[in-house]
Amino acid sequence: MELNLDQIPREKTLTKKEFLRKYFQPQKPVVIEQFIEDWPAYSKWNLDYMKEIAGEKIVPLYDDRPVKHDEGFNEPHAQMKMKDYVDLLQSEPTKYRIFLWNVLKEVPELQKDFTYPDFGLRLMKGLPMLFFGGSNSHTFMHYDIDLANIFHFHFEGRKQCILFSQSETKFLYKIPHSLITREDIDFANPDLEKWPALKHAKGHVAHLEHGNVLYIPEGYWHHMKYITPGFSMSLRAIARRPRNFGKAIYNIMFMRHFDNLMRRLKGQKWIDWKNERAIVRTHNMVFQK
Repeated sequence: MELNLDQIPREKTLTKKEFLRKYFQPQKPVVIEQFIEDWPAYSKWNLDYMKEIAGEKIVPLYDDRPVKHDEGFNEPHAQMKMKDYVDLLQSEPTKYRIFLWNVLKEVPELQKDFTYPDFGLRLMKGLPMLFFGGSNSHTFMHYDIDLANIFHFHFEGRKQCILFSQSETKFLYKIPHSLITREDIDFANPDLEKWPALKHAKGHVAHLEHGNVLYIPEGYWHHMKYITPGFSMSLRAIARRPRNFGKAIYNIMFMRHFDNLMRRLKGQKWIDWKNERAIVRTHNMVFQK
């Protein structure tokens, strides 16, 4: 058996009115195939260009090792110069990814290569973030701490994106007091005998190529797998639905601080307890009458 995933709708292009009516208001994902062809970035941005313009920058790197109690929130696992990282991406498979790399802060001149599109939502202009990955590297299934509306612009390479709405959370083995699912679930090829609740989850999938834009609605879970080396940029707009906005405030103001406190007080026992509770809670919700 495989996950129950629908192909995300694809549109050649969309007007603001069409996007708001067909996708934002009902909170449905969409891939827009031809939206950024007038950006200089469309023709300029590739790995070689990033190596040229940002080669001496030290970049934070993340892999798929499980969360440890003594690691801080979003703390990188390694770092190297961008030019060396691009060489690594182009020479061999690597699990190292760049995550939440702020274009404005790190390489301000890159802002000349794109504009903030008018989707009818107010984009947060201080937070254009780049994400890089090597062949077969992937993120854990997660949702963003602020439950934002995300516009994910893909550049070089091919990427598989699996999405679930918050309504499917009860099937996903969510870790308590966190934004991730069990890290030992391979959402690209899950063992549905080991994780039987996933059989009930209904999600979405798309493959992104150069120039594609993926709209990820508020609070959607997402798992990103790089089929080939490449990178993307995300722009975001604040959650508009009151329930999601309230969750975002709770996550930022309380949840992450409580989790960090419990890591310091209980160490690895806290992580182990959360991992076990993810299974118990999920199976209780799904299978117990």
